[in-house]
Amino acid sequence: MVKQLLLPLAAVAIFIVLVGIFTQKSSSIDWSKYFSGATSVQEKTVTIKDKVVRVEIVNTESSREKGLSGRTSLPTGSGMLFVFDTKKVNPIFWMRNMLIPLDMIWITDGKIVSLNKNIPAPPAGTPDDQLDKFNATQPVDYVLEVNAGFTDSNGIKVGDAVDLSKI
Repeated sequence: MVKQLLLPLAAVAIFIVLVGIFTQKSSSIDWSKYFSGATSVQEKTVTIKDKVVRVEIVNTESSREKGLSGRTSLPTGSGMLFVFDTKKVNPIFWMRNMLIPLDMIWITDGKIVSLNKNIPAPPAGTPDDQLDKFNATQPVDYVLEVNAGFTDSNGIKVGDAVDLSKI
């Protein structure tokens, strides 16, 4: 009788342990690389002056809408490059759910046409209709978001060339 009770309990315990181990290991697997089209995030580089910036490219409506929302940090020397379906667009950005301050670099024809520097993260719980909105002074091809202070610390200014050949 004891064998009939202990054997199934031991089997269930072993099964639970194996499921736990598999779940723990599979959570670190990047499944998106196994499913084409599962993600629109790509990492490349752009160069402004002599400064190489590792960029995460967002090129779908949903990935552009999410942007850097909810992230608690952005690695030094990196940013997010917003790529649009067409050139010469007039996007409006806001800081919904942003947790880090940013510089925004607006790019047209491989040149910086506008900068928004040191944009602070809004206070938690700010209603959408009270968020500041940001746009360029003219239509743009790309927008690059980097950590606040990046443009000043690297002497980046309107008119600087941006090498986008590696995206």
